[in-house]
Amino acid sequence: MKLALLLLIGLAALAALTLWKARVHETRAEAAWPPRGQFVTVDGHRVHAVVMGPEVGEAPDLVLLHGASGNTRDMTFHLASALAGPYRVIVFDRPGLGYSDQIGRDGATITEQAALLQRAAAKLAATHPIVLGHSYGGAVALAWAVTRPGTLSALVSVAGAAKPWDSPLPPLYRVLSHPVLGPVAAPIITAFVPDSYVENAVSEIFAPQAPPEGYLGHVGAALTLRRETLRENALQRAGLLAEIEALHIRYDEIWMPLEIVHGTADTTVGLSIHARPLTDQVPGANLTVLDGVGHMPHHAAPDAVIAAIHRAADRAGLRPRE
Repeated sequence: MKLALLLLIGLAALAALTLWKARVHETRAEAAWPPRGQFVTVDGHRVHAVVMGPEVGEAPDLVLLHGASGNTRDMTFHLASALAGPYRVIVFDRPGLGYSDQIGRDGATITEQAALLQRAAAKLAATHPIVLGHSYGGAVALAWAVTRPGTLSALVSVAGAAKPWDSPLPPLYRVLSHPVLGPVAAPIITAFVPDSYVENAVSEIFAPQAPPEGYLGHVGAALTLRRETLRENALQRAGLLAEIEALHIRYDEIWMPLEIVHGTADTTVGLSIHARPLTDQVPGANLTVLDGVGHMPHHAAPDAVIAAIHRAADRAGLRPRE
């Protein structure tokens, strides 16, 4: 009996230590990388948005959506500021990531995210923006185009997830998305996994390129290690395949201009699995293939991405500000 009591006390102390260290880690991360934009409330959900460039109506609106595990800082490192002259740029934290609220507790679907972000964009007076999505954000952008077609002018997919695949869900996502294991694992990861783990993972995503100088310090890897962010990101990723399986059969409904940018060396979202069949399915879709570029074309080849945005604007009959 005494041994069991000591064991319970030890477990309680370990749990308390874990929760304390997790909260300290989160507090430190949020102090180092605070929100840099404004908040828009849609049906009680706060959406964090960074708005850059000309005033409303002075240039076409451009919405930028980040990928899995990311936040607005991925897009504000270089791309948003490079585009903030010709366009009025709106960079969103997707629901449950960065500083945007979750939609429920089960992982927001790409269709739910598209609906929320479209309404947030409209509240910011962007009623028919060009929408660019990277990686997972590309799937959200495609869902926006399919399910809310009258609310955007053009679509740009950058290394975007678009088609079903047959590789299994990575083990970490399986654990974090599990209904029992996930809530236990997330505080442990937040408390004890160093920021360098995420920084190394980010570097692997960039391969064969390296992250640009200053990127890791700017993007705030520690924000990804927060408990709710870990869990939400895993739930979103776990549900993505089934959501794309349901959505991809409708891509031929996309009538607005679609520009696709994808690297041949992308091992995260494969060119032949996603970009090429998407190009074949959508009438008038234009594919730019970047030789030797990995999963982060907006950093490795920003001029090619910017050129694709300009083409999308031109095809939509929009005139970027000079």
